Amino acid sequence: MTHKRTTPKTFHRAKELRRALTPAERKLWARLRNHQLEGYGFRRQHAIGPFIVDFCCPRRKTIIELDGPSHADQAEYDALRTDWLQAHGWRAQRFANQDVERNIGGVLQAIVEALQA
Repeated sequence: MTHKRTTPKTFHRAKELRRALTPAERKLWARLRNHQLEGYGFRRQHAIGPFIVDFCCPRRKTIIELDGPSHADQAEYDALRTDWLQAHGWRAQRFANQDVERNIGGVLQAIVEALQA
């Protein structure tokens, strides 16, 4: 099967990741799914080009990424990835897993503000 936005391999990997969300991803997804956040629709572990983003709102071309401890070692990769996504019209917001665990309300408010900008 061909996919317009990605390769079959990346599409399959995204499907696998949807089954294995981190605790922070699960907590945020519980608040984003089913248009709960101001009516905006989100997708989780969504393949875009060669990348899989944690969450995206296709209507607003906005990506939400959650960073755990492993992201400290991959700052250069994350920057290249963000540059590629921005070059293709996407806006990215990054939050630490701790932000979601400790202040989900603040994270949701920041997301809403970015979506309305």
